[in-house]
Amino acid sequence: MTDSATSLDDGDIVYPSAVPFVLAHLACFGALWSGVTATSLWLAFGLYWLRMFAVTGGYHRYFSHRTYKTSRVMQFVLALLAQSTAQKSVLWWASKHRHHHRHADTELDVHSPVHTGFIYSHLGWIFSKQHHRFDSATISDLTRFPELRLLHRFELAPAILLALLCYAIDGWTGLFVGFFWSTVAVYHGTFCINSLAHVHGDKDYVTGDESRNNWWLAVITMGEGWHNNHHAYQYSVRQGFRWWQWDPTFYIIAGLSKLGLFWDLKAPPQAIVERSQALPPRVIERSAERLAASVPLERAVAAFWEAYAATPSLSDLHLPTMTVAELRVALADLHNRASDRLAEMQQQAQEALAQWHLPVLPSREELTEKAAAMFVKTPSLDAIAARAHDLLVEAMHARIVTSPTPGPSRV
Repeated sequence: MTDSATSLDDGDIVYPSAVPFVLAHLACFGALWSGVTATSLWLAFGLYWLRMFAVTGGYHRYFSHRTYKTSRVMQFVLALLAQSTAQKSVLWWASKHRHHHRHADTELDVHSPVHTGFIYSHLGWIFSKQHHRFDSATISDLTRFPELRLLHRFELAPAILLALLCYAIDGWTGLFVGFFWSTVAVYHGTFCINSLAHVHGDKDYVTGDESRNNWWLAVITMGEGWHNNHHAYQYSVRQGFRWWQWDPTFYIIAGLSKLGLFWDLKAPPQAIVERSQALPPRVIERSAERLAASVPLERAVAAFWEAYAATPSLSDLHLPTMTVAELRVALADLHNRASDRLAEMQQQAQEALAQWHLPVLPSREELTEKAAAMFVKTPSLDAIAARAHDLLVEAMHARIVTSPTPGPSRV
């Protein structure tokens, strides 16, 4: 059950579990043979929204993030409905999603379009051999329930039972249109959050990753399109933080809570919503890495070596020589002229330094201005800029001390 591998594999997505996925898509064309009825269309429409809620309110907001509480019976009902989508078990789904949040848009993320491209992040990763297993240590709160472990063992059973029910309702048309059309639609609606919601949309919050808010994704996924909000505070049962952000999943959960079926609904802290709370260290670190990466460091290193090569060596300096007698006279005279000479030397040094332009990295103030242009408002901009400055200094030092000195050695 535990998958210790965390790095991406060779991209091999030809795996036995991909076969039923492909067959489900092909089955949609069965409607050309069976025809389409009003009953099957209503069945497909209803099952799409019912099972999309099972994904958003069940797989995601309940099993992955525990944003509200419910009874053990309702927990099983949610799991049963969720697995009727044929998106693997709630144990697998929750484990992979929690892993995604820990490593969002890093090289360890299981489905980041930033690192693996659109197709792999959209669906390819699901059928990769390394993702067949999951880390049970990340979902110990779920594995303690034997009924959830049973559903994991027979993960396709709920989907098969639903398919048989659709056939019983409207024959082959009910199966091809009612079940398979809605199943495939729920597939890609869900997958769009993993792929498109990290590519297209707006960033209202600094999250250290590429999560975006996208209104039309929110429409087709019952509120999941407010993905940047979600990454800003993943424990909120409500992902539409503002009144105009359409979030039917939350509306349904809130309604069922009035009936006593759900309770302890977690809301986002007001400081999070208003962007007045300092960012957590992990987000500051990731944001600082992005800010530092935007600075052309190699150009600064090259400029450093050019300036270094242009500075005179000791052999190039023509220092005057003095006899012992002249040195004694100079020492005798030094006491009287020390203050005047010191002032003159300081002036000469300032003029020399003014003409000697060493390449320098952006200052913290300049990085703060750059951060303000790159990120949305947050009280942690100074912290991001300071950390980015430290990262740049460390990176430049590492490049200088590890790269060979260009040109002849200087003495």
